[in-house]
Amino acid sequence: MSGRATGSPTGASVGTISIGEVLQLLKRDFPDVTISKIRFLEAEGLVMPERTASGYRRFSQQDVERLRSVLTLQRDQYLPLKVIRDALDDETALTATPSSPAGSGMRPEDFRPGAGRVRLTREELAENVGLEQSFVAQLEEIGIVWASPAGHYDEDALAVVGIIARLSTFGIEPRHLRSFRVVTDRETGVIEQMATPYSQPRDRDGRARQQETIRELAALFVQLHAALLRADLIRGGHA
Repeated sequence: MSGRATGSPTGASVGTISIGEVLQLLKRDFPDVTISKIRFLEAEGLVMPERTASGYRRFSQQDVERLRSVLTLQRDQYLPLKVIRDALDDETALTATPSSPAGSGMRPEDFRPGAGRVRLTREELAENVGLEQSFVAQLEEIGIVWASPAGHYDEDALAVVGIIARLSTFGIEPRHLRSFRVVTDRETGVIEQMATPYSQPRDRDGRARQQETIRELAALFVQLHAALLRADLIRGGHA
């Protein structure tokens, strides 16, 4: 990084850079980061760039490294922002925090929309995971998986059916999975309700905050499920 800010707004400290320049630096390691995400992290108190007289954000080297730490902890340790904010002020907390509660393996970034590159027919989907088409049809009937209006299944459908295919080797049938649909619908409603206050109409940053909140809540819900399941199995002597 250059030691001098070139073409920066009047009043900027020497060595600081704009939010656009920060974005380009971070994108090398975090391709999904956006300007809205950086603004969101600022709003959440994770970074505090200085402001010029004209109101432009100017980020120091320390600000950039702090952002890099936040994004790394989100990606690699699946930590919620409140924990990250507290932990950055206490380095010992970072080493003491488990990287993935109960081994859930889910993080907020995992809830971003897919690239839409997967387009499978029911026959192709069934063939990919080793199930009968009739089995997939039953999953669709109970709302576990669904096709697009054009009749194609995407990467999420492939992931869901792939997991169910492995469950089927233990004797799990579509009728056993109805409760998953009920629980998922209920939790989706709770998450959307909790995230609604973060977004205002025509507020681009608010929309980004809402999406970030939804992803973080979803990851925490999955981690809670994993932790509770582990606790119950251990308490019952089954694990």
